[in-house]
Amino acid sequence: MQFDSRHLSALSAILRLGSFEAAAGALNITQSAVSQRLKALEEQVGTVLVLRESPCVGTDAGRRLSAHAEAVALLEDQASRDLGQDGTSTAKGHARLRVAVNADSLATWFLGALDGLDDTLFDLVIDDESHSAEWLKKGEVLAAVTQSSRPVQGCDVIPLGSLRYIATASPKFMKTYFPDGVTPKALKSAPMLQFNEKDGLQSEWLSTQFGRGITPPSHGMPSSQAFVEAARRGIGWGMNPAPLVSRLVRRGILVPLVEENASFDKPLYWQVSRMMRPVLEPLTKAVKARASEVLVGQPVADEGAVEDEMRQAG
Repeated sequence: MQFDSRHLSALSAILRLGSFEAAAGALNITQSAVSQRLKALEEQVGTVLVLRESPCVGTDAGRRLSAHAEAVALLEDQASRDLGQDGTSTAKGHARLRVAVNADSLATWFLGALDGLDDTLFDLVIDDESHSAEWLKKGEVLAAVTQSSRPVQGCDVIPLGSLRYIATASPKFMKTYFPDGVTPKALKSAPMLQFNEKDGLQSEWLSTQFGRGITPPSHGMPSSQAFVEAARRGIGWGMNPAPLVSRLVRRGILVPLVEENASFDKPLYWQVSRMMRPVLEPLTKAVKARASEVLVGQPVADEGAVEDEMRQAG
């Protein structure tokens, strides 16, 4: 099935900007023309692509088709550059790169990988690293930072290293909730910070240190920076990324919950669409380079398994 590029660009603009009016402004056409183009596309595929809400959101089919449109625009842009012509689709805002990344990577190292990639527009989807691969499976992003070494079908996977976390709290919090030391009993009543319902990092660390069965009361804190600030203010304890808190720990503003094994390393992987690999190679190189500067170690033990899985998936 072939699609009219004007129809696809209308769909992408609606979902990216959230309204028909904004899409019309971005495309320099009337709102009526945007509606007509979307209607024609929905009639062609035989299903609803956009839920007319405020803001507008895509159905599963709409999001997949929009991602397809953006991938095609990227390929066309690259082809123009290869032929010695100026890429035009990016300038129009049609060629965008949608990537899934976890909030802590975004807050500590991932933005550094985007430096110098001035000819690319990024649309970053924030999700827990244990769930970001789902965006690849659904075809809604072309690359993702994940915790899974198993490649999503049609993707290559590259080990990046591990993001180190440290279980930290303020000195005041430690005196209030752990006057006799950090014990399983004390942990059951000490407020814990949790990014959202998907965040199992604190529970993982508790299990490795004290065994299962500890479920502290928790604050929802969906921001990496707010996570650090909440710990600093004594609101709760949490697993904070070492790049964000190492200086605070050295200054005594935050302290590790336990003297030994307070850190917890979370392996991360870069998964990228195999079909789009040549176009995304500059970003992949930048991601690998930046990760090597901030992340610790390399998951050497997993590399053989990753290569085997890549061959099986290939």
